[in-house]
Amino acid sequence: MFQGTGSNVGKSLLTAGIARALTRRGLTVRPFKPQNMSNNAMVTADGGEIGRAQALQARACGVPPTVDMNPVLLKPQSEVGAQIVVQGKVTGSAKAREFQEIKRGLMPAVLESFERLKAAADIVVVEGAGSAAETNLRANDIANMGFARAADVPVVLVGDIDRGGVIASLVGTKTVLERQDVAMIEGFIVNKMRGDPSLFADGMTTIAEKTSWAAIGLLPYFDAARLLPAEDAFELAERTPVRKDGAKLKIAVPLLPRIANFDDFDPLAAEPDVDLVFVAPGEPLPAPLDLVILPGSKATIADLADFRANGWDIDLAGHHRRGGRVLGVCGGYQMLGKTISDPDGIEGPPASVPGLGLLDIETVLTGDKRLTETSGTSAANGAPFAGYEMHIGETVGPDTERPVLTFADGRQDGATADDGLVSGTYLHGLFGHDAQRAAFIETLGGKPSGRNHDAAIEATLDALADHIEAHLDLEKILKIAR
Repeated sequence: MFQGTGSNVGKSLLTAGIARALTRRGLTVRPFKPQNMSNNAMVTADGGEIGRAQALQARACGVPPTVDMNPVLLKPQSEVGAQIVVQGKVTGSAKAREFQEIKRGLMPAVLESFERLKAAADIVVVEGAGSAAETNLRANDIANMGFARAADVPVVLVGDIDRGGVIASLVGTKTVLERQDVAMIEGFIVNKMRGDPSLFADGMTTIAEKTSWAAIGLLPYFDAARLLPAEDAFELAERTPVRKDGAKLKIAVPLLPRIANFDDFDPLAAEPDVDLVFVAPGEPLPAPLDLVILPGSKATIADLADFRANGWDIDLAGHHRRGGRVLGVCGGYQMLGKTISDPDGIEGPPASVPGLGLLDIETVLTGDKRLTETSGTSAANGAPFAGYEMHIGETVGPDTERPVLTFADGRQDGATADDGLVSGTYLHGLFGHDAQRAAFIETLGGKPSGRNHDAAIEATLDALADHIEAHLDLEKILKIAR
């Protein structure tokens, strides 16, 4: 189990890379994260949802993702509350303090999922959550040491040298943990080293001497990580590509506070002729633009209020008046309509609010959550697509008579305004399909690269595995495992 001294120390990427490296050695490997907090989720083949990072880790293992790989998923809806997903299905919502009491009862489901994975694999690579040193949350913990001890899984602790203070964070973690938790830790990794690694040789020795843990390795910064899907929204700024002055197409995505499934736009951002930027709160939507994409959201009404508070509604209206195109995805699609109603308080307090009014549709947030993989063709360009639905709500109105997509089962999805400039769809993953992305770029007047997105992800995972093989002692990791 790889636990961290803090959030964003690289546990997810490390787990994916080690999983790919061990899989290439001929082992049957499965990823596992007992508890995750992320609005970047993926639909599984068994009809549930898990964190996007675990879906990438499953891909690194060469297997389809299943709900057992992330049995508890928290999807933040506010600063203090989140939706709770257990073994792929929504079970309710809770504020942070309430969840501390709830999660004790979730350990049986966590252990059940872990045992199923363990029975089908040679090795399970487990990722912790946040920091192992959160002693204030230790009593009911199911994500870090609570799980490690319950399942008898040895731990390797990961620190991030890029943020500074890595010696103190690793040694300090041992200092604050209770003795039985410390006994679970067998080794440590220092991650994200930049520059000459020999300059930290004494640091590695110091950590090993002060903790008595085995040094697994000093891992240099892996720059190609930006080519893999990010899990946390605060990583977007560092993963956004350098602005491409020569690119013909300019696309902006407002960075909503509760943005969800933002990896939808990675394939577009990787295109040489597309300059895609995430616009931070407080910044105006740039102009001129070819396209503004309103992304998915975990709390659509709340994010719509923030959209307006940033003045983006005014920017968007001006962009549209100038003949600019607008696309809404899932929650962003709902925002483009005339009204959004949440009568049952599914995503926040019950409310009904006016939308941005660029599509003649109305949405009511009700019914069961739709979680399904799907495919079909685009109404606009006739190109094939594959993706997934992950939403609640029913959307109706005259503009749905001009759908965006036709699914393989005959259903139609989305809406298009009568001027043809504004459209919306519930489908996630649309741009991951090479033919669809190429046709979409051509529609906007750009030149598609012919890039194979899936092949690029696979090549990056292999490069990550090579990177890990070169700098970490995998034999020592295998000896630690039990």
